[in-house]
Amino acid sequence: MARRMSAGERWEIDGVEVEVTHLDKVLWPAEGLTKRDLLDYYRYAGPAMLPYLRGRPVTLRVFPDGIERPGHYQRNAPARLPGWLHTAPYRPQTTRQERHLPLIDNVAGLIWYANRGAIEFHQWHAPAEHPNTPDWAIIDLDPGPRAGYERVLRVALLVRERLAREKLTALPKTSGGSGLHLFLPLEPVHPVEAVRAWVHGLAEELSREHPDLVATGDGATHDEDERVTIDHAQNSLARNTAAPFTLRARPGAPASTPLAWEEVEEGQVRPEHFTIRTLPQRLDTVGDPWAAAGIEPQRLPHGH
Repeated sequence: MARRMSAGERWEIDGVEVEVTHLDKVLWPAEGLTKRDLLDYYRYAGPAMLPYLRGRPVTLRVFPDGIERPGHYQRNAPARLPGWLHTAPYRPQTTRQERHLPLIDNVAGLIWYANRGAIEFHQWHAPAEHPNTPDWAIIDLDPGPRAGYERVLRVALLVRERLAREKLTALPKTSGGSGLHLFLPLEPVHPVEAVRAWVHGLAEELSREHPDLVATGDGATHDEDERVTIDHAQNSLARNTAAPFTLRARPGAPASTPLAWEEVEEGQVRPEHFTIRTLPQRLDTVGDPWAAAGIEPQRLPHGH
């Protein structure tokens, strides 16, 4: 239910009222998409997003004046928050000062932050309660300038084949940019350094086996590179990755979208297929392929 105000509206969500303002502000000028479109999207997609956000710190990418104007990352929660929004205390290794990181546990929280200019929501790969033992391993596939998305999908299938040897399963999603993310659900028993080292070792192994197709995150690249980089650094302490179903501050308003492996195998999927305009219908017809897959948390091979 929405209650109109002179400067905006009050939306009742999750049993609380959230004030939303400047709903006609254009955020994607080329597409004519407004702040209302942004908020409507997150109100619709929010229930699908929440399982991937709940209980873990969130980093925001904020573009208060739209994607063609400067934006910034917001890692700390604002000093003044509604009582129903929560934060997680965190003390970085580089400072003694404790920080308070945003937590988003309901759709109202998504709308509250989006109303303040957040377009993108990036999740930590570990919960706030145990940031040093992640419950996701992130395999980030980042194509070189001349790689093309067909090569990204090929590398994703190579990674799946390699994981299968260890009886491991990862879940694919578009990054919302040019790449692909594979999320491997973990039991939270491995130190963050071990997870990062394991993904690095996987990247090195595949780059040796497929040197013209796969590069490691610590290798040199160039403007003509046709390889796909496996970036193990996404598994570093306190790093964040675009959350499933988050919009991206890019032309076309793409969304980072969970996929079924059958879609990857078919080879026709492209990032531009999934946008603020198409995702609601996909959610209606396909739902969340990750939830449907029902993959239980796994342990990395012995020694990690």
